[in-house]
Amino acid sequence: MKKIRDYTLEELETELINLGEKKYRAKQIFAWLYKSLRSFDEMTDLPKELIEKLKNNFILDCIEIETFQKSKDGTIKYLLKLSDGNKIESVLMQYKYGYTVCVSNQVGCKMGCNFCASAKIGYIRDLTPAEIIGQILEIEKKENVKVSNIVFMGIGEPFDNYDNVLKAIRIINDPKGLNIGARHISISTCGLVDKILRFSEENIQCNLCISLHSSRDDVRSGMMPVNKKYNILEIMNACKKYIEKTNRRITFEYALVDGVNDSKEDAIHLAKLLRGMLCHVNLIPINKIKDGKYEKSTAERIMAFRDTLNEKGIVATIRRELGSDISAACGQLVRNS
Repeated sequence: MKKIRDYTLEELETELINLGEKKYRAKQIFAWLYKSLRSFDEMTDLPKELIEKLKNNFILDCIEIETFQKSKDGTIKYLLKLSDGNKIESVLMQYKYGYTVCVSNQVGCKMGCNFCASAKIGYIRDLTPAEIIGQILEIEKKENVKVSNIVFMGIGEPFDNYDNVLKAIRIINDPKGLNIGARHISISTCGLVDKILRFSEENIQCNLCISLHSSRDDVRSGMMPVNKKYNILEIMNACKKYIEKTNRRITFEYALVDGVNDSKEDAIHLAKLLRGMLCHVNLIPINKIKDGKYEKSTAERIMAFRDTLNEKGIVATIRRELGSDISAACGQLVRNS
């Protein structure tokens, strides 16, 4: 059966017409889909005959929270079960400005970054738009909160599941959908150049984040196998074209690893690479993962790295660490059973 939240409003209109229904019914149904809804029977302004058609042709819920863990800082990590039995993880974080959900977009990941726990579980399949959006809806229901920000930084490479992720973003952004502004949605990629260029043509004002982690090809290739396909120069050229096309700032994510990419020379080299670009550097103290070989830089080296970048004219901040005590921080998500 088809997942009804996989459809944009326009696609749902076509589906309804094919079922012999009037086009306007799609707007009524779409409005219900992004409320706290558990059953088609709750769509009280629809005739019973239409509700039966929906039950016979579509699945409403395709994801459920199986377990959760709460960090001492208030961050909550959820293990979610999909309708086919596969499992993913999502994270709810609370900030002064509201609630943010970090969503997964794949069951597993193909990219093989060796500082990321998700890479160690292998790739199973892509998530559909309904399964991406379902993470947000289930968390909102459970916690009785309204989520204001979404980050595509959970399990999976968003640009490797490009079409489903973009459709999910458009539904999340739709005033009749989740009505979350595009500027409150961030999408992170390890640097798939062709998709960065494609994203620049989408006319959507999401925040683009690039997982860079080194300004030197030899170091980056050792951390991220994708660099052997798309090297740093190719990524920088794509980013410059993105900025030129959209006039939007890019965030470069940089996980600091003790003795690998955290020296003053590394900071100076990174500043030279990014000079003149409309960008921001988000420094991430790397998080320990099971059987991982990397260790977190010291607080002193992290602050010195930031200060060097700032002195060289590159705006850099240190990401606040959330949820590391429950393995919910950057790079720590898996799909525990």
